[in-house]
Amino acid sequence: MRIAIAGAGNVGRAIARELLDNGHQVLLIDKDPKALKLESVPDAEWLMADACEITSLDKAHLNNCHVLVAATGDDKANLVTSMLGKTEYGVPRVVARINHPKNEWLFDASWGVDVAVSTPRIISALVEEAVSVGDVVRLFSIKSGQANLVELTLPDRSACIGKTVEEIHLPDDTVLAAIVRDGRVITPKVYDVFAAGDELLFLATAEAEIKIKACFIA
Repeated sequence: MRIAIAGAGNVGRAIARELLDNGHQVLLIDKDPKALKLESVPDAEWLMADACEITSLDKAHLNNCHVLVAATGDDKANLVTSMLGKTEYGVPRVVARINHPKNEWLFDASWGVDVAVSTPRIISALVEEAVSVGDVVRLFSIKSGQANLVELTLPDRSACIGKTVEEIHLPDDTVLAAIVRDGRVITPKVYDVFAAGDELLFLATAEAEIKIKACFIA
């Protein structure tokens, strides 16, 4: 895929290196000459331009990109870039970085954002995930908050231990996406049996999310 990343700071460059390692074409865009550290990501394309301006995005040939990542340290710039990418160029997938949690409510489809990533939220979720066995932890939102990826680690007292996937009735609008056990990722089958310590990953709406715990914890 061809992927454009607006913002060539530490975050943007780290994303670019990961994507390049996975075989994608990457274009890094930044208006600050100091951010153009070409030697740090030599296999990427580079463009010194303001991603909030149509003329810059024309130069970036954004219409040929499959994904746009708005990864600057400025939430206003990320929103504008996302909006332009989606409405003016029809980029199929727009991922935007949220720098300040108070702005999270803005990052939705009305601004052209398909997936919003809040670093503070992810860090806090990882902390919660480490200490909150038996609690449902939201990892991040997908499709502008219409669905969330959430995690539940089964404690020893869980009512579902010894039962199969088929025996647990999940709330509507909830899908059990994976079971992580002893470092292995298991694609759930109806006959798989739950065990203490299993990390369950779900895709669920916000309304369904709050009902998940009751299905698994006594």
